[in-house]
Amino acid sequence: MEADFTAFGSPLCGEVKRFCRRVRETYREIQEDLTPYKDDRYYRLAPMRLYTLSKRHFVLVFVVFFICFGLTVFIGIAGPNVIETSVARTDLNNSLKLKPFNLSSPPLSTYNQQLWLTCVVELDQHDVSLKKNVTMTVRVLGVVKDGSTPYVNNQVHNRTRLLTCAQKCSEIIVAHLGYLNYTQYNIFVSFEDRNKLASTIQNITFTWKTYNPTFSQVEIWFRFVFVVLTFMVTCLFAHSLRKFSMRDWGIEQKWMSILLPLLLLYNDPFFPLSFLVNSWFPGMLDDLFQSLFLCALLLFWLCVYHGIRVQGERKCLTFYLPKFFIVGLLWLASVTLGIWQTVNEVHDPTYQYRVDTGNFQGMKIFFLVVATTYILYLLFLIVRACSELRNMPYVDLRLKFLTALTFVVLVISIVILYLRFGAQVLQDNFVAELSTHYQNLPAEFLSFYGLLNFYLYTLAFVYSPSKNALYESQLKDNPAFSMLNDSDDDVIYGSDYEEMPLQNGQAIRAKYKEESDSD
Repeated sequence: MEADFTAFGSPLCGEVKRFCRRVRETYREIQEDLTPYKDDRYYRLAPMRLYTLSKRHFVLVFVVFFICFGLTVFIGIAGPNVIETSVARTDLNNSLKLKPFNLSSPPLSTYNQQLWLTCVVELDQHDVSLKKNVTMTVRVLGVVKDGSTPYVNNQVHNRTRLLTCAQKCSEIIVAHLGYLNYTQYNIFVSFEDRNKLASTIQNITFTWKTYNPTFSQVEIWFRFVFVVLTFMVTCLFAHSLRKFSMRDWGIEQKWMSILLPLLLLYNDPFFPLSFLVNSWFPGMLDDLFQSLFLCALLLFWLCVYHGIRVQGERKCLTFYLPKFFIVGLLWLASVTLGIWQTVNEVHDPTYQYRVDTGNFQGMKIFFLVVATTYILYLLFLIVRACSELRNMPYVDLRLKFLTALTFVVLVISIVILYLRFGAQVLQDNFVAELSTHYQNLPAEFLSFYGLLNFYLYTLAFVYSPSKNALYESQLKDNPAFSMLNDSDDDVIYGSDYEEMPLQNGQAIRAKYKEESDSD
């Protein structure tokens, strides 16, 4: 009985061992196939349209990019104002010193999106500098259709604001409603120690500020057009790569397949929900999509400038983990600040980040430290990639084009941020809030959205394979050897015979080469 069992177990164990050996060999073959050696990693990649562009084509690509971007700037300049204001001027006289200000907002609709109440204090003496804390008591009531005024939240809010005056006092945000549940609001504002303040204050001007309904409609159509364009570009890019195996895609092509769907979310196809649903959720979703796309773009730059040097040698622990850690901290900080501000404003319309100054300053310092680390790391990768790969054909062209286009986009983005926030871009406007520069024209908003969209469209165009890319990849040998007899101009920008269709493979190419030599 035991002998029979032993005879039965030995063949079974042998089959299991042979099966495990085959699994290991298959895994080793797949791993070697997916991670080619350094010497053959370049011709294994799917071709890019970038390789076939001549000097005229490069100039044309940049010209089209600037034309499209300039069109969005022109639409923004010619468009309606972003912010609509309504001033309620209240003079301080004897009858108003002892009672709070009762302020009624103008009629509102969902196209107004948000509501701000601000105040500007005028002193008796304009040349006097003043800096003191002022305590305000604010109560917000919503007016329903029957004229009654229920509480928006059943409590009175006491907030301390810093009144800073030089020749002119700075504007104070009294309350901010991130979404509108009512068609009109009544806000009661009173100042503590009014008798002491009245001796120095001559006048207080309250101003209602909302989004212009016409601008809201322009924003809806603007986002819709970019959603449609991004969807079309994504489909065309995926269609151009359908005949190539995913393991043969270049790192830029792989990242574009991730960034284009995220760009679709960045344009926010759910944006019209904010006009249909009276909730903070659509606004929160928009902030989440924007931060996700922008951080993915930051991660794309790190991975491309590093991965273009080490294709086939990327390990999760040493290659991806440090990059995800740095960019993940930036994403976590931005999302935390956005959620922090939004959630607190839902419960308290008078809340501002200045109320929690200690935590906010710590978060700002943390964000700046991580951002500085990212910039230094990116500069290190760019310098090292350019120094190591500057003499390598094709790879050098990829580096030059990406660096040039990204540099243009970053310069334009910095200019837009400076025009929107001014010199205080890293100070009080660290959390997005109402800005006097933003209320004049929608050019800043539309140009920034258009800039990022056209940047991704341009990259998708140059990184997508051309029509004859599949045939060229099958007929051409290793480009590192096929370009040894070509001049530098032919390698980088393509010669006449290289631009001809490869209908008959190498024979057609040789024919055109002989004709060009005879000429």
